[in-house]
Amino acid sequence: MNDITIKAGVIGLCLAASATPSPLYKLYASAWAIPTPTLTLIYATYCLGVLAALLLFGRISDSWGRRPAILAGLAGLLVSLAMFLAASGVGWLFVARGLQGVATGVAISAAGAALLDLRPAAAGLLNTLASGLGMGVGGLLGAVLVEYAPAPLLTPFAVLAVVDLLLLAGVWRRPETAGARAGFRMAAPGVPREILGSFVLSGLGVTSSWSIVGLYLALVPALAPALMGSAGNLPGGLAIFVMGTAAALAPVLARHLPTSAARGLPISTQLSSGMLILAAGVALLALSISAGSAAGFIVSSVVIGLGGGLGLGGSLGLLGAAAPRDHRARVMSAFYVVAYAAISLPAIVAGFVVRALGPVVTFRVFGAGIIAVSLATFLLARARTRRAAEEKV
Repeated sequence: MNDITIKAGVIGLCLAASATPSPLYKLYASAWAIPTPTLTLIYATYCLGVLAALLLFGRISDSWGRRPAILAGLAGLLVSLAMFLAASGVGWLFVARGLQGVATGVAISAAGAALLDLRPAAAGLLNTLASGLGMGVGGLLGAVLVEYAPAPLLTPFAVLAVVDLLLLAGVWRRPETAGARAGFRMAAPGVPREILGSFVLSGLGVTSSWSIVGLYLALVPALAPALMGSAGNLPGGLAIFVMGTAAALAPVLARHLPTSAARGLPISTQLSSGMLILAAGVALLALSISAGSAAGFIVSSVVIGLGGGLGLGGSLGLLGAAAPRDHRARVMSAFYVVAYAAISLPAIVAGFVVRALGPVVTFRVFGAGIIAVSLATFLLARARTRRAAEEKV
């Protein structure tokens, strides 16, 4: 594997590892009599771990180097997978998920910065590909292994551990991508003032794109079996795979559309188009759930994936073009703080609200909020595109 593939693989593994345990929670709940609110808190522990790592270690790869930071993140992830394998009670799940979150925060910020070092113009595309495929494959992997593999509480984590070891070996053999290093320094994420406007717009884009992912992962496993007319975990896993694959392919398709730009859609147009498509997809999914339409559910999942993928790719492309080289890890960490707050907070709140309102009404309420943010981001991105066009004239 080349250096770019390895760094993208790190991001993909982290996203896959975050999605794989979702179908296992039913088994944990049955085996250890874990109530639903406790399962929601376990998910929250993972998210808090990611955010804590990003806030505390936001720039370690700028000062320490990308390679050692990624190695540390992958090593921490491996330990967390071992804890899942050894788990014998709910306390193990809290610790394992928390450590997994910390390791993920360290690894993805450093790997994202490394992609900017290696391919600044294509970093957004590569990151979106890795994130979408990682999330989709992770959701499907967990569902398939739970249904068909022996020892379903062990096999998924063993598979992820093997992939982790392969990536550890790959990163170990690759050279450093950052420039001069000053040694290990803890510092919070940061955004230079001169790129604050670009960061706000990219942050709104990822808020829309990842908040629907969090809501989807939280609610679709409960909704998909009835909509698809099939019990078990596979309908939910397949739905997550469809959405994740569409998200991964969206920026690739955008690069091959005939436009006046040299290669594909301009970044700001990609972002604005993604937000409009995403809003339409969320509205269509809400209608499909209400009508009990399996076909509408599948189509809306594809539309949401395409919109979210364009939105994420546009957000990362916008930020990658603006981020100064010596602040890339800090900027990427700040971006992922926004991203993980978006993917976690709505899902956590929805996990508690769903007990009172049910999954259908909960999706309508939270989906309406995502549509509102997406449309606001669309208008801001269009305004930025017009200003840029006027400045050229």
